Amino acid sequence: MPPKHYRAPGKKKEGNAAKYITRTKATKYLQVSLNTFRKLCILKGIFPRVPKKKFEGNHKTYYSLKDITFLAHEPLLEKLRHKRAHEKKVKKAKARKNKELAERLLNRMPTYKLDRLILERYPTFVDALRDLDDCLTMVHLFASLPAVEGERIQVKRIHNCRRLSHEWQAFISRTHSLRKTFISVKGIYYQAEVQGQKITWLTPHALQQVLTDDVDFNIMLTFLEFYETLLGFVNFKLYNSINVKYPPILDPRLEALAAELYALFRYVATGSTRKPAENQSISSTEEKKDSDEKMDTCVNESDLQLAQLQHQLPSNEPGALMQLLEDSNNDDDDVDQDTIECKTLFKNLKFFLSREVPREALLFIIPAFGGVVSWEGEGTPFEETDEDIAYQIVDRPTQGHKFLSRHYVQPQWVFDCVNARIILPADAYMVGMVPPPHLSPFVDDEAEGYMPEYAETIKQLQATAKKNVMPLPDLDNQDLADPQNLIADGVMDRTQANEAAEERRKLQLLEKQYHDELKMEMSGITYSATLSNKKSENSGSEEMQHKDEVVVPVSTEKNDEDDRAKLYMSRKKRGLYEAIEISNQRKKDKVALLKERKRKASASKSG
Repeated sequence: MPPKHYRAPGKKKEGNAAKYITRTKATKYLQVSLNTFRKLCILKGIFPRVPKKKFEGNHKTYYSLKDITFLAHEPLLEKLRHKRAHEKKVKKAKARKNKELAERLLNRMPTYKLDRLILERYPTFVDALRDLDDCLTMVHLFASLPAVEGERIQVKRIHNCRRLSHEWQAFISRTHSLRKTFISVKGIYYQAEVQGQKITWLTPHALQQVLTDDVDFNIMLTFLEFYETLLGFVNFKLYNSINVKYPPILDPRLEALAAELYALFRYVATGSTRKPAENQSISSTEEKKDSDEKMDTCVNESDLQLAQLQHQLPSNEPGALMQLLEDSNNDDDDVDQDTIECKTLFKNLKFFLSREVPREALLFIIPAFGGVVSWEGEGTPFEETDEDIAYQIVDRPTQGHKFLSRHYVQPQWVFDCVNARIILPADAYMVGMVPPPHLSPFVDDEAEGYMPEYAETIKQLQATAKKNVMPLPDLDNQDLADPQNLIADGVMDRTQANEAAEERRKLQLLEKQYHDELKMEMSGITYSATLSNKKSENSGSEEMQHKDEVVVPVSTEKNDEDDRAKLYMSRKKRGLYEAIEISNQRKKDKVALLKERKRKASASKSG
């Protein structure tokens, strides 16, 4: 008798065996090592699959056979093979102690580009923006690592990551696209909105990072290689969208002072105001040579614009020419309301950062919301003694010298103002005080069913700033769904409540009468006997009549309806419904626990 999975020779494979292939067979089919196979899969975006039936055991890793067939014809595979052969030549030359040949071979190491793979994986720019979360997190992580020679990570890779991350932050800050920030134990979370896509990434805290042996840096460096290319393309596209030349050329003085982000802000701010046709050349010698030609072209362009504007100018309106000029240079026509709010949050406010605060995070956030920021050191926009400074960010127990014309606040105040979209009172964030709880903007309090006390305070401040009427306190979505709760709280009018109660009582009486008549008809009681029984019933007291009226509770009716609905469900839907009920019950228990903790904390404070 043949074995269970016996297949006659010459017969084609069927089912999962024909659709999937194990990793060991895939490496043998491609004739590559495991490290090269992993690198190919990461760069091409090929991931393992889970077939319904694992025909070679559960301990195997399976891939789609179609993906492996595509990999066999990948041009990058040939490049990697050439590179591996070249590395063998270098190794052989070093073993023979032929240093000249080894150096010559190292200088001629074959290279490859990932431009074509970027276009294959992301046909449109929106696709690249959707997949940018992990890319930004990885690039910001490597940008914070120590750039030390002799480590497992090359110094130029870390400098490149730092440059790409600063270019991204400069664009987000210039276009005021930042929406949410949150400080956590892992780092600082940011969320920006670029061309309608919400992008969330995590940056580590500005602490000394140590490279551990628990992490396989070879795999992470392969991901980083792809993400560096992707972020470079995205930055190029975004910078061109605001008429700024890419890559940016920074001020060498600021770059030497480790103020690359501020230098990028200045470059983007000056570059985005120029028209693409009016971009100046970089070298001063070329500027001197072409100055006369540029003056002529500028005069011609200005004459052409003036003629066009005079053609559109109404003759009877005195300031129309200036208005048209402002409209032609205004870039905020197509900006949504959210961007306008972010742009004007810290407008006309000056901030100064003390040396102990996280400078890069605040230097990124404050300009993104319209503020002007400076810090201690050389190359700063203004000094600490500037009288126009409104807020100084301090993170120390006490502050020695104080200026009476400014507020001294902790860094959390900036993050809370950004999330609330209003200028919060600085009294709770003063130096030496315990700040209020830092609430996450990524949590929906209404959906969770619990509103923290400070969140309610922020809502009231937001309503006061917008001059809106606040909703009634302690009003839940469940109360709005059940009008009985609103009647009890006095939200609904008393006459309307009485009318609703009367109609409900009448319906219950009619339903009871119908059931009684149906029972009498089944028992064979005549109509005359019914009339005589009615007279005796009418002579009864009103108390007995109210006792006979049985009001079914709403909760019991709802439970009965749920039970009846469960009977008509399939097993799969019933299990899903029960899982939803368990999840809702856990959420209610969590809310009850939070309320109990809040009650105990308030009792301990008062006691």
